Amino acid sequence: MRVLGIESSCDETGIALYDTDKGLVADALYSQIALHAEFGGVVPELASRDHIRKIIPLIKQVIKESNTDLKAIDAIAYTSGPGLIGALMVGASTACGLAEALGIPALGVHHMEGHLLAPMLEEHPPMYPFVALLVSGGHSQLIDVRGLGDYTLLGETVDDAAGEAFDKVAKMLSLPYPGGPEVSRLAEQGNASRFNFPRPMTDRPGLDFSFSGLKTHTLTTLRTLDAEGALDEQARSDVACAFEDAVVETLAIKCRRALQQTGRSRLVMAGGVSANRKLRSQLEGMLQRHVKDAEVFYPRGRFCTDNGAMIAYAGAMRLLAGQQPDAQMTLRPRWPLAELPAPACR
Repeated sequence: MRVLGIESSCDETGIALYDTDKGLVADALYSQIALHAEFGGVVPELASRDHIRKIIPLIKQVIKESNTDLKAIDAIAYTSGPGLIGALMVGASTACGLAEALGIPALGVHHMEGHLLAPMLEEHPPMYPFVALLVSGGHSQLIDVRGLGDYTLLGETVDDAAGEAFDKVAKMLSLPYPGGPEVSRLAEQGNASRFNFPRPMTDRPGLDFSFSGLKTHTLTTLRTLDAEGALDEQARSDVACAFEDAVVETLAIKCRRALQQTGRSRLVMAGGVSANRKLRSQLEGMLQRHVKDAEVFYPRGRFCTDNGAMIAYAGAMRLLAGQQPDAQMTLRPRWPLAELPAPACR
């Protein structure tokens, strides 16, 4: 089965072709970072217009690079939520219109399930069951994954997601958009022993996250340094380092607890923040020390952020598992992963 994947949930247009026999055949991605940088964040209307401008050329590019023909495609998978409604509509309407013209099925895919399954595209994919840490600009969740569509939410953020906290701290530090990678780059020059920021909600049981207080603590520290005339470039680097260390260690502690609580030994990490090198290194080190036979899996860098490959793969797996294609275009800007139905047969 050849499945064309279309991702347009926010500010990246992703197209890919996945073959259930051969694997990922071709993929293309266009990022709108430069478009939104001057505004310091995503402008929904501009995002939708740019998807309209890029989606058809990218589909043509993938078809050409795959050395195939549109008529050879068996199904189309598109992101139906969660995401920006206008951006979702561009991808969904393109997918459903193209599917209708070709006489093939179209299937709406949950954006976060795409991220969760992205490590399956690697040469050595994880085996079920495993615990998944989904960390991005809008989500921080721990999920027990027993199989495709068989998910139990273990914990999630009660306020800001990890990626959102990174972006807000970047603005405090006057760093450009997108903020997460910029904070990490600045932190590389920091002195890790100068500040000791709190590790929120690690001193109590449970697997929920909270990063709002850490964000406020960072702001207070910066204001204090500024009032003392001590907010120089080194101080900014030291604050960035302390903030990043606090987020990374908090996520690592919660992941260790989740594995111990479920009795799992495999951890999958996905979403934009999963590209953070310090997070990957610390997670691997901590789990090797505290969890027997621990293994950590994550997608390659370009599949950590939004992309069409994860949507094509997720759609293909659900169709193979017996899920029926959509009878009509379906969009869900807000869509908890726990509400995602299991496929007809697993």
